[in-house]
Amino acid sequence: MSTETGKRVVVTGATGNAGTSVVAALAADPGVSSVLGLARRRPAWSPPKTEWAAVDLRRETDLVEHFQGADAVIHLAWAFRPTHDPRATWRTNVLGSLQVFRDVAAAGVPALIHASSVGAYSPGPKSGENAVAESWPTHGASGASYCREKAYLERVLDTFELRHPGVRVVRMRPAFLFKEEAASEQRRIFGGRFLPGPLVRPGLLPAVPDIPGLRFQALHTDDAARAYALAATQDVSGAFNLAADPPLDAHRLAGLLGARVVRVPRPAVRAALVAGWTLGLVPASPQLFDAVLRLPLMDCTRARVELGWRPEHSSLDAVGELLRGVRRGSGMETEPLAGHKAS
Repeated sequence: MSTETGKRVVVTGATGNAGTSVVAALAADPGVSSVLGLARRRPAWSPPKTEWAAVDLRRETDLVEHFQGADAVIHLAWAFRPTHDPRATWRTNVLGSLQVFRDVAAAGVPALIHASSVGAYSPGPKSGENAVAESWPTHGASGASYCREKAYLERVLDTFELRHPGVRVVRMRPAFLFKEEAASEQRRIFGGRFLPGPLVRPGLLPAVPDIPGLRFQALHTDDAARAYALAATQDVSGAFNLAADPPLDAHRLAGLLGARVVRVPRPAVRAALVAGWTLGLVPASPQLFDAVLRLPLMDCTRARVELGWRPEHSSLDAVGELLRGVRRGSGMETEPLAGHKAS
């Protein structure tokens, strides 16, 4: 457990978009003495106070030896691909998470911080005045694998908390997370190989489609990471919404891209996505598109009051970094975030 110099924290999924920022935030925190990063492959990246271990949640793995002596486990491991095989993502995301939860209890870890998501929420209001608190239902906004898996784990944690009242459970529900270093990975996951990186330069895209319901929140990954670090080192529990202002819509996205806004019927866009998905040209499913249009805006008051957290970047900053990273082929020295020359 914690020593006089600080806490020991274990991070699963430590080499991905959220994981690299969380590890960096913990490594910079004087209240943290050591970090153990778990990932499928050990990275070349070597932040201070951090050790690595190779763990693959796609296979049944005994994690107790890695969790013993930890003050907190931050569970971030998540597979978005293969996008066309929900059985594979279920095996990693759900069955792997069940193993993490079981072994947290078996190892006697006093705190579990779980990466839930805005994607766990049921459909809700799109106006800031009616933004939802953490009590909003978490049954998923669509049939997308991502939403279904995040919502299912919320129910698992309901039972976990009843069975293990001695474990402090925190559920982080961030908005869409972006940073420049994750741009190549996100391009591969959501845009596919046919998205030309140079086209996301301001002035080159002629128009942004204005689709009814297109209003969502975003957050810089480093800001989310600070919230995770605070949750690992403070005596808090429950769910926390995490998002930055302003909410994003077609007009704000068009402003970033120097493009005009064109109203497009939702059925037409969805039909095009279905065709691209069926042909294997588009990696993101039409159900994920449905979720984006249905997800509620979140109220982040609880994170501000109880965690003392505020984002340092706007949502426009976060998306701007994503666009810049796609143009540059940005990445990091970890397998998930490996960059490439944008084309």
